[in-house]
Amino acid sequence: MSPIISVPSPTNSVSGSRTCSTGSVSGLTGLLIGASSSSLNLPEGPVEPVKAEGIPHVKLRLEARQYKTPEFASRLLGVASTLKVQNWNDKTIKSENLIIRRISGALTNAVFYVYCRDSQTVPKLLLRIYGASSAALISRPRELHILHKLSSIYHIGPIVYGTFENGRLEEYFESTTLTADDIRDPTISRWIGARMAEFHSVDISVVSPPSDASPSGWGMSLKTTVSSWMSPAQEVLALPAINPTDRQELDLARFDKEWKIYMHWVSRIQDKHSGSNIVFAHNDTQYGNLLRLSDTIKVADEHRQLIVVDFEYAGPNPAAYDIANHFHERTANYHGPTPHLLDRSRYPTFAERRNFYSAYIHHSTMLGEDTTFEKSEFEQLIAALDYQVRIWSPASHAMWAIWGIVQAREDAENNVQEAEFDYIGYAKGRMAYFRQEILELGVVQR
Repeated sequence: MSPIISVPSPTNSVSGSRTCSTGSVSGLTGLLIGASSSSLNLPEGPVEPVKAEGIPHVKLRLEARQYKTPEFASRLLGVASTLKVQNWNDKTIKSENLIIRRISGALTNAVFYVYCRDSQTVPKLLLRIYGASSAALISRPRELHILHKLSSIYHIGPIVYGTFENGRLEEYFESTTLTADDIRDPTISRWIGARMAEFHSVDISVVSPPSDASPSGWGMSLKTTVSSWMSPAQEVLALPAINPTDRQELDLARFDKEWKIYMHWVSRIQDKHSGSNIVFAHNDTQYGNLLRLSDTIKVADEHRQLIVVDFEYAGPNPAAYDIANHFHERTANYHGPTPHLLDRSRYPTFAERRNFYSAYIHHSTMLGEDTTFEKSEFEQLIAALDYQVRIWSPASHAMWAIWGIVQAREDAENNVQEAEFDYIGYAKGRMAYFRQEILELGVVQR
């Protein structure tokens, strides 16, 4: 769930248009909170080169703030040509014929749509330039590894054509980004369930970097993430600009104890045969990270007209956690009057959850080779999965609460009085839901 400053795209949508990345960066991505066409909200400072095995790289840099200049277009053409992106090394292409449109400018990314005027053979591109804060919450090398493996082996997400010193060129999708209402549509919800099941079926050992594995196997990235964000979150809350009441309400010392109690509790309750099995999870399936292809003629299965993008937070986690996180995203509207607040009345009913589970189960490897079963057996599968989703629900609130605190650093350090997104308000809301849910589950006593 990561917010961005966004401006209208030249077409309906592109890969990664909603990014603060949760690209979602990349990665409450998709916040159309308005920005002047001449400014980019990117932190100053150097960005370390990010490379991955199997992806071409060129030692050139692009300055996002110069994207309207002829020099930028010429340099971009040099990058695409050197990387030998399909037909982009054609000597007849002139930099003055490039159209470069800004899609978004976020805390960690500036994203552009690029095409060559009067050419039908040169593919459109998505240009992503990293901001100096990219490494604060996300490992760019890890993200790039995941993105490359998913696209090249499983055909999930955009192809990475190549990287340069501070960014990358990606495949562009003619598509429309889903809206807060779209993901509540019964048909689209089934498509998301089917796509998530396919995502969860990939081989973790192939897609996830070796560093994600422990001697005992694949652990939860959720635990590692919360642990690694705690120190930065404490630093943010210690800043003078943070309201003492907010600091007391969030109370990270209390949270640390509650989190440990909860993780111990859930480890005893989880059922790896009913949804708590460790899978390769997206961990941020909010509406801005889901694209619907404009051209569906070549799509064999209707659910595959949905494209999943922005994998900054992807990694090994319980399947039920990923589903629970998606259900919470159905309560969010990052384009509404209060984008930092979740609307619990929009949480899916059991009938709506069942609709999602039905598609998920039918496309999931959790059934093995046998996809035929009695109705009573199917209902038992749904009930068991729904319970696992419920017990992992607090974990989603916990992770994004800490994320919100860390993201508040820049506004707090600059003493911004009217922030474009209320990160602390968002963190307080998610923290309150975490504490409410662990109380309802009986993890802690009032």
